Amino acid sequence: MTTETVTPAPADAVRLPLSPAAARHLATVERIAYGGAGLAAAIGPGTDVWQLHAAALGTGAGILCRLWTRARDEGDGFGGRLLTSCYRALPALGLSAVYGVGLAAPGTSWWEVTAAVAVALGSAVAVPLTRSRGLRRAVGNLPAVVAAREPAEAPQQAGYAGDLARHWAASPVTGTTALAHIVQYHPGRPDFEAVILAQPGEAVPGSLDARAVAAVFDVPEEAVRLAPVPGHGPGRVAVQVAPAQYLQHAQLQDPGDHLTAVWAAKVSAPKGVAPGVELVDHRIEPDRIVLRVEAPESSLLTLPRLPLARALGMEDPELLMIETDGMAQGVVTIYRQHPLLTVREATAEDLRMDRHGRIAIGMRHDGRPARWPLYDPELGALTDLLVGAPGSGKSVTLLTLLAAERINGVVSVVTDAQDGMSLPEAEGRVFHFGAGQAEAAATLAAYFAVGAYRQEISAANGWGSFTLGQPWRLAILTMDEINRMIAVDSGLPREFRAWVAGMLGAGQITWRKVGMGVRIAGQSIHLADLGDSEKIRANAKNGSVWLGRVNSSMTRSMASDMASGTVEITPIPKYFGVTGSAELDAAWTDEEAPTGPVTAGTAWLIQSGQPYLSRVWRAVKEARTYPGLIALMESAPPVDFTPEETDVFRRAYDEGLTLAVALLEGDEDAGSTGRAAPVRPTGQERPGPSRVPAPPATARTLPDLVLEALAGGQLRTREIRKAVGAGTDGGPSSGSVDNALQTLQERGLVARVAHGVWTRTGQSTPS
Repeated sequence: MTTETVTPAPADAVRLPLSPAAARHLATVERIAYGGAGLAAAIGPGTDVWQLHAAALGTGAGILCRLWTRARDEGDGFGGRLLTSCYRALPALGLSAVYGVGLAAPGTSWWEVTAAVAVALGSAVAVPLTRSRGLRRAVGNLPAVVAAREPAEAPQQAGYAGDLARHWAASPVTGTTALAHIVQYHPGRPDFEAVILAQPGEAVPGSLDARAVAAVFDVPEEAVRLAPVPGHGPGRVAVQVAPAQYLQHAQLQDPGDHLTAVWAAKVSAPKGVAPGVELVDHRIEPDRIVLRVEAPESSLLTLPRLPLARALGMEDPELLMIETDGMAQGVVTIYRQHPLLTVREATAEDLRMDRHGRIAIGMRHDGRPARWPLYDPELGALTDLLVGAPGSGKSVTLLTLLAAERINGVVSVVTDAQDGMSLPEAEGRVFHFGAGQAEAAATLAAYFAVGAYRQEISAANGWGSFTLGQPWRLAILTMDEINRMIAVDSGLPREFRAWVAGMLGAGQITWRKVGMGVRIAGQSIHLADLGDSEKIRANAKNGSVWLGRVNSSMTRSMASDMASGTVEITPIPKYFGVTGSAELDAAWTDEEAPTGPVTAGTAWLIQSGQPYLSRVWRAVKEARTYPGLIALMESAPPVDFTPEETDVFRRAYDEGLTLAVALLEGDEDAGSTGRAAPVRPTGQERPGPSRVPAPPATARTLPDLVLEALAGGQLRTREIRKAVGAGTDGGPSSGSVDNALQTLQERGLVARVAHGVWTRTGQSTPS
């Protein structure tokens, strides 16, 4: 702060006025004295106390002599000093004169007492001795006195300093003080320092504290500092007003307080995006801020990702990550740049299972490895779902998992309904690779047969669970491009789709207990298309769900099916760093929207209902293949079934291929009741029972079953559910029955005759 010096006042300078409190006290004393003197002037002349007579008359004579001396010193003029002396002498001269007249007149008349009281009362009202000090300041060297009454060293200033001074003077809070010696720190910033000057002889009011000054300039109270001026009294106070410096300090030097204030105002406030969710702890690092939050008592934590990013003032919501425990605790991480922008390539050590059956499939947003369980020591084999649009990194993720399976001695069975174009690196490097729709279905049938064989052996030995390597190896079936085999819009015969979906659904019952997992991948997977959707949904929650870049409706569907709902799962953009604001700016300026690095491999990994953002290890493509992943696959020897399982697999594959081709060609005999023995490609009969499941005899769908139930007449909704086996083991869910009724109503096949009562409209089939 700046300081100033004061030149000592000359000896003949005018005296400073009394303070208000001292003036009041002196006036009281003076009035009491006048009252006593008036009483003495009223009763003194009637007494014989000569000492009192001498004092009263001597006082008057002495005052007259003093006035004569003062008049002689002033000369011909009638100066201010003589006027002040006369004003002071009037009470004493008046009372002395009344006393002398009363002493000269015989007796005591009424007018003598009245005159003494009148003079005393007038003197008490005028209090000449006290008020004469003010009269002395108002006369004499008038220019010097007027100058002394102005705030010292407060010259007019121009520009920003002048505006501040005028703003200070206009405020009713500042009173008679002035703002002087204003120094602005930087021309482009509002920060400044100055000195608050009170009137001469007065102190700066105590009401002008930091809060009052902050109100004058409309700045945070923490941006104001007050301090005494060295070498001066309370009439000068140094002040610093630095809002820009305070804001910079709050955001960069100590952002915790600023962050806490923003969270309290915009997030946990009653009208915030997450009312009641408290910020209990935080950690600030160079590239990120980590917040620990907690839901209010008796409430589940729910943090909407996009509204939270908006409340925290973030332009790119992809830089905000949320993880919760599914109950009340959560961790919110804010990044300076996207943490998954770059990842390294996988190593064999990354893909080696730990004691929990997990591998490191990639990296989480916080730098920890993203774990993927190949199996669970307690549950056995698992069911996994992978969904991603073309270019989302789904194939790299599958190949990384296949490399991990070979490194860990897992039997890999792979199908690719896209004629082998999705996973060409897997051919010849796994136990079996089925390329094409018929081959994929036959591979599924053969895998199903091995599962049936293992179940027979387990039942004969009384085994109720799977132990790794005793006696069988863990096996995992990977089915890529499953949409081309089971989706309604795939164009394949309904009997073929129902056969494939039926095998997938039936396998969910026993595969886990015999060490046979399944991994289903596609560009979009609607669980209702997977036959027994309830079992696949339940089993997938025990495994892993990889949700890559897909459309928003698929994101919502998978999030609703697989996640707990405590964290909002948002669609993954195609490029890193290209936000909606960037697109908006491009539209405003009529320019091309920027592009950034692609997000291939980035996905929501949902495990046990908890989602978090991750990215698979990087893979470099050369000559249309991934040599790094091929090298990882070939770093370990091939893994096969046991000889007995291999025999079962080969025979079942031959049977399944014949049956699949027949169903694809529309051979109705292939799906007839009783199932004809399939013709083997070799024409040779092999011993042993057939374990390939037959296709449905009529391939009836749920709408067919609903129409059959309504064939006998009107039924209530609950009666229809019971008739089609809703809620039973292997039966559809109640919601699926309701959806089937709605579909049939839209097609005109059924009608609602009353609330919850349905009937057929006359058509025989839903097709």
